[in-house]
Amino acid sequence: MIADRTAFIRAETRLLPVPHAPEISLHVADEATELWRKTEEELGAIGLPPPFWAFAWAGGQALARYVLDHPETVRGKRVLDFASGSGLVAIAAKKAGAAEVTACDIDAFAIAAIRINAEANGVEVRAVQADLVGEDGGWETVLAGDICYERDLALRVADWLFSLNARGAAVLIGDPGRSYLPRERLEQVARYEVPVTRTLEDADIKKTGVWRFLGR
Repeated sequence: MIADRTAFIRAETRLLPVPHAPEISLHVADEATELWRKTEEELGAIGLPPPFWAFAWAGGQALARYVLDHPETVRGKRVLDFASGSGLVAIAAKKAGAAEVTACDIDAFAIAAIRINAEANGVEVRAVQADLVGEDGGWETVLAGDICYERDLALRVADWLFSLNARGAAVLIGDPGRSYLPRERLEQVARYEVPVTRTLEDADIKKTGVWRFLGR
């Protein structure tokens, strides 16, 4: 089945440089709705989650840019890219010198996309299909882009990330001002103007922050 997903991704996307991190190229879709329809037809199922893996979201682009510009955040470390989607942030971490990078996502298509994109960028990333919230794999740096678009998910993930931060992991969140970003628990370490896909966002450029928990 992975081979089928791989063929589908290659057929329905194009390998293009990431606007805000052009050192990295991703297999991305031209149009969200059409890809969503084709994904549902491919699997014979309706109501599937959006193809998050097929786009370079603002939070991920900002986080990737920050990691590439501040390689000390990941160099020589065990890194987790949570809800990785396309694998953009994981690839950035590996390019910046991380010793080991795990990219997790619950979507099987995302896992295939992560593997394809890592190969296209000449890096090795461990792709894991799992919801790792509540687990601790001993990661030294944890990266999470665009995770605050849904209230319950944002709260659950924020509490987990806070616990990892409290035990000593460096946790960085990339977010363009989603409704459920827990700003009261965070401080901004960088801000970017990120080009995005207008069909997915409310603007062509999103002002996007990279955040860490207070007290670090």
